[in-house]
Amino acid sequence: MTHLTIEPSILYVGTPVALLSTVNEDGTVNLAPMSSAWALGDVVVLGVGMTGQTAINLRSRPDVVINFPSPSQWEAVERIAGLTGRDPVPEHKQARFRFEREKFAAAGLTPVASKLVAPPRVAECPIQFEATVTQAELDAKGNFLIAQAEVLRVHADETVVVPGTSHVDPAAWSPLIYNFRHYFGLAEELGESFRTETPRKRA
Repeated sequence: MTHLTIEPSILYVGTPVALLSTVNEDGTVNLAPMSSAWALGDVVVLGVGMTGQTAINLRSRPDVVINFPSPSQWEAVERIAGLTGRDPVPEHKQARFRFEREKFAAAGLTPVASKLVAPPRVAECPIQFEATVTQAELDAKGNFLIAQAEVLRVHADETVVVPGTSHVDPAAWSPLIYNFRHYFGLAEELGESFRTETPRKRA
């Protein structure tokens, strides 16, 4: 290998896309795509821009649904990528974003009632986490809200669950991946961790 020293404008080396549904102050729903989420046990750490409607909602109303779309749904995600729930649109977003209150409709997605939290789930997303934010603080530079959301309930489409278990089948589930601002799905399996709970039967 020959390594170059580079200065990329973003560091999304390949992270899952999530759609966060939260409740606005007036009781309407905001839906926002993001790709800075990772799990620690039953807590998902979310990184969202401080000036966005999602950050405002999470600081006042901690309920959230973390919806995970499949690769085939990338166009629905992209349809709302340039929309914001902030009105007026923050100054630094005005050149590329526009205000839209009805984001579910704009994305062509369907809200469905959650069981334990106020925001709806995205019916078309194969995996959905109902959660509540238990801790939220600014990042080191003050540009992002780092929210720790405790997952209260997981919903998974039956086609991605190992029958008779609570395990997601990694051969059936493929997340939508955000890779340096391009969308990808997973490729073929390379192998499995020694910690897997869904080992493959070998010939």
